[in-house]
Amino acid sequence: MTKLNHQDDPSLKSWTKLRNLEIQASGFEGPIPASLSTLSNLQELMISDLSGKGSQFPNISSMKGMKKLLLRNCNITGIIPSYISQMYEIKDLSFNNLHGHIPDLRELSTMNKLYLTGNYLNGDFPKWILDKVAELDVDLSYNNLSKDSLPSTCSDPSLNLYRSYYSTGNNLELAKCLSSRPCSKDYYSVNINCGGPAVTTRNKVYFEADERSGGPAYFLPSTDDSWGFSSTGSPVNAKETSTNYIATNVSILTMDDSQLYTNARLAPVSLTYYGRCLANGNYTVTLHFAEIIFRDNRSYESLGKRAFDIYVQGVIKRKDYDIQHEAGGVDKKVKITLTNIPVTNKRLEIRFQFVGKGTTAVPKRGVFSPLVSAISMKSEFEPPPPSRKPMFIAIGASVVALCVILMTAIGISWRMGYICDTISRDKELRGLNLQTGVFTYRQLLAATDKFDESNKLGEGGFGSVYKGTLLDGTLIAVKQLSSKSTQGNREFVNEIGMIAGIQHPNVVRLHGCCVERNHLLLVYEYMENNSLAHALFEQVVVEIDWPTRQRICVGIAQGLTFLHDESVLKMVHRDIKATNILLDADLTPKISDFGLAKLDEDENTHITTRIAGTIGYMAPEYALWGYLSYKTDVYSFGVLALEIVAGKSNMDYQPNKQCFCLVDQFNKKEAMRMLKIALLCTNQSPALRPTMSEVVSMLEGRRKIKELNMNAIMPEDNELKLQARGQTFEEMQSHDDSQRTEISIKSISSYSNDLTDSQISEKH
Repeated sequence: MTKLNHQDDPSLKSWTKLRNLEIQASGFEGPIPASLSTLSNLQELMISDLSGKGSQFPNISSMKGMKKLLLRNCNITGIIPSYISQMYEIKDLSFNNLHGHIPDLRELSTMNKLYLTGNYLNGDFPKWILDKVAELDVDLSYNNLSKDSLPSTCSDPSLNLYRSYYSTGNNLELAKCLSSRPCSKDYYSVNINCGGPAVTTRNKVYFEADERSGGPAYFLPSTDDSWGFSSTGSPVNAKETSTNYIATNVSILTMDDSQLYTNARLAPVSLTYYGRCLANGNYTVTLHFAEIIFRDNRSYESLGKRAFDIYVQGVIKRKDYDIQHEAGGVDKKVKITLTNIPVTNKRLEIRFQFVGKGTTAVPKRGVFSPLVSAISMKSEFEPPPPSRKPMFIAIGASVVALCVILMTAIGISWRMGYICDTISRDKELRGLNLQTGVFTYRQLLAATDKFDESNKLGEGGFGSVYKGTLLDGTLIAVKQLSSKSTQGNREFVNEIGMIAGIQHPNVVRLHGCCVERNHLLLVYEYMENNSLAHALFEQVVVEIDWPTRQRICVGIAQGLTFLHDESVLKMVHRDIKATNILLDADLTPKISDFGLAKLDEDENTHITTRIAGTIGYMAPEYALWGYLSYKTDVYSFGVLALEIVAGKSNMDYQPNKQCFCLVDQFNKKEAMRMLKIALLCTNQSPALRPTMSEVVSMLEGRRKIKELNMNAIMPEDNELKLQARGQTFEEMQSHDDSQRTEISIKSISSYSNDLTDSQISEKH
């Protein structure tokens, strides 16, 4: 093995005019020689994957013209020296033994990538990173930062904070944003088609889609938070493209279940997949691979070599794994099956890391490091039998009515003592109702202290909502039908039929109902922070900083995606607005109020029906002509997104008032992204609005935002309204981002509120 540190070798000392030094995947041993400090003219220094003895951070203070620095996996100890802040660009100091604080590098205006993953860096998360994240990819995964100092969001695809703070044992947490999202249930298997669409194999095993674009410092959980991945690194001196992170086979694959191997997830340095909310016990992990990038044609294109290490639960399972060698050629599948993998804290982690044993520039500069086609995690024990909870099934009004009649009969029979006569009346107040879905009026009177005014949470068109507490301490929210409501009975039945039995982290949970005499009540999970409108527009002690607003916006979009595309009963909500978005203790948004929701019966592409909703949030084609489709909700979401950015209610708009815009603690890149998406959603043409699944992808940075066509978004009459307020589109373009946000909020608010009740009635 060649050593890099020959003490008597004058070669480095004689290279004082050297400008670029690259030693990667070389097989050299460390430590880095002290004579490196004499190369004062270096502009690019790239050394990686040194085995053997380590060293302190090399003295490179004399290299004033340094533009690119890569010292990865070189077993370097100590702190990052402060003079690093004087260099033009920091590239990669990952997978060393560095400790201490992260230096302030905000003055490096040309820096676009900062990889510090896999060290022991501690102290507070540097706030300056949030100011530069719009133009900077930052990876701080696998470090020991202070948890309290970290942002609580995982929504920025260019900031990787996976396992960035210290935690051990059963308290091991993957990310701060995940620690605030409790598991709704235990999972016993997770199957992922890495880099590809959803697939069902010939053995009827369903693999979830994993089509997110990935990136140099990428970490985003999956929609249901049961799994996710973390990706680190970018190719050195190679073009940044999407193919650096997802590989697609260009030839015809003939193996069984070829769909699993057509695409694969790539990472230039390190790639981690994790399972979350898994039931504790032993698991079998199956890893699927196929070499779909290299060719086997005896040409220069076939000379590359891929090799990486595989870790499961932090324990190395394969060293220098070579897919092509193990499979016996390219475009051939090979599997690794690992049994008895222990899960003790509901988490299972699989990591792939490049450690310098493969090529980096043969046959051309690119990504020849970790590549995986699919991953399966399956428990080696049987799941418990499903709990015997009643299922609420609603397919049309007749079934819904039958459910209501049935629950009415049960409630009356129980109350009269015809059934369950062995159960004492006292037990009615001990939470049994959460298991049956049926509440008695007596229970809800006791829970809400006879609907005392001090327990009142709010009031809407349906009626009042009260906070309730069962004797076992369970908190509930009770929606009481107003006796003055002319639509209450229909909305009550509709609400039960739409969301009974639905479980999604961004849809409010319906526990059950009460139907006694003239009492109609719905019982929901209690939401500690009331509504989004309450938090955004009223003077309340709830801090909604920018990362939280971004997370709330993504959560609402994910909830609507579920209702439109993923729920058994696909539906249009028809009344998406800030008052109908509830917030739990962790400010997780949950869509509520389904009294106006409409099923997409017979999978029609649109539904023509009577007007129902809130002026200011209704799409023009629906408000004016009664044309209802999923794009109606998309429009309402766009208006809501504008409110989230601006921090001002669309319903409060007055032409002579100054518009308010969120200026403190907001991420410029994310705010403009959200604004552009909101404008796309509020396009006058339903066909030009994105779907909610596309909105989620754009918000999370997985899909490129379509170019805004202002003429399509604001046709001539709208543009005239802008001009009447002293702003032409050209003038609008000349403003800075925050001013354009104000103007956009004003124009959309104006347009929505210009649709008066008289105009709508006139159209019908």
